[in-house]
Amino acid sequence: MTDLHADAPGPIAAGSLAAELRKACASNWDAYVNHPFVRQLAAGTLETASYKHFLIQDYLFLRHFARAWMLVAYKAPDLNEMRAASQTVDALINQELQLHVETCAGWGISEAEMAATPEARANLAYTRFVLETGHSGDLLDLLVALAPCVVGYGEIGARLAADPATVWDGNPFREWLDLYSDEEFQEVGRGACAQIDRVARARIGSDVTGSPRWSELCRIFGQATRLEIGFWDMGLNRED
Repeated sequence: MTDLHADAPGPIAAGSLAAELRKACASNWDAYVNHPFVRQLAAGTLETASYKHFLIQDYLFLRHFARAWMLVAYKAPDLNEMRAASQTVDALINQELQLHVETCAGWGISEAEMAATPEARANLAYTRFVLETGHSGDLLDLLVALAPCVVGYGEIGARLAADPATVWDGNPFREWLDLYSDEEFQEVGRGACAQIDRVARARIGSDVTGSPRWSELCRIFGQATRLEIGFWDMGLNRED
């Protein structure tokens, strides 16, 4: 079967485990990276109320995801993997979360108000799935559950940067586009992909797709991707 994503821009290298997982859930992945929320962001036509709702929920989401990446460090077998996890935590806390805090401050919404906002159902479902996977499974299960977020946003950012239809000048969401298309975030995604490959080789060997664990890894990755779609839906439709 031809891999329609083989030349897709972004942090997922051809032949990587992340590329194989993406191919295994291709239709859901396409629905995720080409979601109407993403397209409206790129065009600058997204309703401000939807973006505001998304940013506040994503602020809450990223706090849980930072904890999940800290769990990666806890489960890591050596200092190299702990360092790799800590780099992702740093990007979450000091880059992504900071964008949310600064943007919402411009609307007169304090960080304390954001933190006190109830989590939407789509947010609860996604974050608890990842944390439960991390607590009940091993390090590889957790990394695969986390992958659609960090590598998916990297791919979305790179796709939009390469798309001539993306509006940059005067786009009210330019900061979001800049963050996820920037080389610094792309490097975070590449690091996450490389970490999955290292951990998979150490635990399973070179033939991951032919191993008894492959179907379960595909299930975890596919479920996380579907939850990403649900998160976009939540933002677009301002769902509680």
